[in-house]
Amino acid sequence: MAKQIIQNQDVTPQEISLRPVGEKYDASKIDKLEGLEAVRKRPGMYIGDTDERGLHQCVFEVVDNSIDEHLAGYCTKIEVTLHVDGSVSVLDNGRGIPVDIHPKWKMPAVELVLTNLHAGGKFGQGAYKYSGGLHGVGAKCVNALSEWFRVEVYRDGNVYAMEFERGITKKKLTVIGKTKRTGTLITFKPDPQIFTITTEFKFDILANRLRELAFLNPGLEIILKDERGDERVERFYYKGGIEEFVRQLLRNRDVLHPKPIMISGKRTVTVGEKEEEVFVDCVLQYHDGYNDQILCYANSIPNPDGGTHLTGFRTALTRAINQYARQNNLLKEKDPTITGDDVREGLVCVLSVKLPNPRFESQTKVKLINGEVEGIVSSIVYDGLMSYFDANPSVGRKIVEKALLAARAREAARKARETVRKTALTGGGLPGKLADCTDRDPANTELFIVEGDSAGGSAKQGRDRRFQAVLPIRGKLINVEKARLVKVLDNSEIQTLISAIGTGIGDGEGEGAFDIKRLRYHKIIIMTDADVDGSHIRTLLLYVFLSSNAGTD
Repeated sequence: MAKQIIQNQDVTPQEISLRPVGEKYDASKIDKLEGLEAVRKRPGMYIGDTDERGLHQCVFEVVDNSIDEHLAGYCTKIEVTLHVDGSVSVLDNGRGIPVDIHPKWKMPAVELVLTNLHAGGKFGQGAYKYSGGLHGVGAKCVNALSEWFRVEVYRDGNVYAMEFERGITKKKLTVIGKTKRTGTLITFKPDPQIFTITTEFKFDILANRLRELAFLNPGLEIILKDERGDERVERFYYKGGIEEFVRQLLRNRDVLHPKPIMISGKRTVTVGEKEEEVFVDCVLQYHDGYNDQILCYANSIPNPDGGTHLTGFRTALTRAINQYARQNNLLKEKDPTITGDDVREGLVCVLSVKLPNPRFESQTKVKLINGEVEGIVSSIVYDGLMSYFDANPSVGRKIVEKALLAARAREAARKARETVRKTALTGGGLPGKLADCTDRDPANTELFIVEGDSAGGSAKQGRDRRFQAVLPIRGKLINVEKARLVKVLDNSEIQTLISAIGTGIGDGEGEGAFDIKRLRYHKIIIMTDADVDGSHIRTLLLYVFLSSNAGTD
């Protein structure tokens, strides 16, 4: 490209810049994507990605509309069907999308909400008070990303139908029959031009999400059918709601107390000039394990990254357990402080909030960001827990004792970790059975972890000692997923592994804390025997690397 030198009188010669001489940049260079073109151009902004997860998100977006009808009090049944041709349909018995002509936009309301990016009953004072579809782009996104999309509306005694292709209306709204029912049927086939990795729906992925929705909406019946191959049907219907959900999550665990703790409440908030209610439902139960599982939902939408409701819950849980422990003299002077991590050990919780105008970080709704929710959840959960502990002192004591045990183990693990750090990184040198390589550049080196001294001997003979190191591991490692950190760090094989790899363990600063820059080998190869025991050892080794129990409190 030709370049011109532009001299600015106010700058020094050194500030003279070379600028390309190109076409004129004016209003004609600004483009506007019409209708749903923006969705097809940037699908990731609306469904997260165009991989398998994004494909199934399309189904969930349509189902969420039916859930909103249920939350509004009009829908009791949803059917999701996977068809042989690769399409999927979602049928509900709600009110049906309105079909009358919109007074402002002069088109049928159903066409408006399926073709205009931000049109729907979920804005302002629309038809839905508690909706997960704040952005109002769910079904129209699916329309835009579908090879074809068909909607049938059962309303006012008629069956109405419309058809679209890649977001463009192909058949206008027409009456195709009579009916006594009400509801909406949406059928669509994902566009392979958009979903280039796969357009095949997975029954189990859909079933897991629909099961969650049935738990979160007691009294709602959800049916999933698969017409591909051998027909498969599952029905989800739970009267007990999230209490049943927690019981199912703990069905294979030994619980600390027989009945889940159930907390419900509501608070009034001001939205604009209106007073609105926020509802909180929380069910929790402890088991004898060490890991926690907290599932968060806002208006039945899963929030895997949590958000303000999760923050409020954690604050209330820590505060309530500490308060109850102090009130009942369950803490001794020498006991360590009970932290949030301690009170969550062995906890399973389902937290569901229903609120007007939920705000999320993105259209995929992985994190709730409404600031007012944190205080509301914290207040309701704290009051609920304190009342429960007062009414059930034996359970309260068990929970405090478990948290105290976790705190003591955490403190013991900290001391053990410091000892391991010191011996592994400052005084002990490299483990004796490590056959190290001569190259000291980690980018060039490999560590082979082998099963036993015998395999270690063979590997040492066959390796290239310039860049390949060999570390024999004796027997099966401790299962870091199930053991406390103090016990993990006391294991000699774990200590050997930590010392050989060189990164240190755990958070914090200073010598011995985890630092990836100290990694001694950029390639670590697990080379165990090709049998059941070898597979088990491989899995245990992977847990050492992946589990937070292996390196942090």
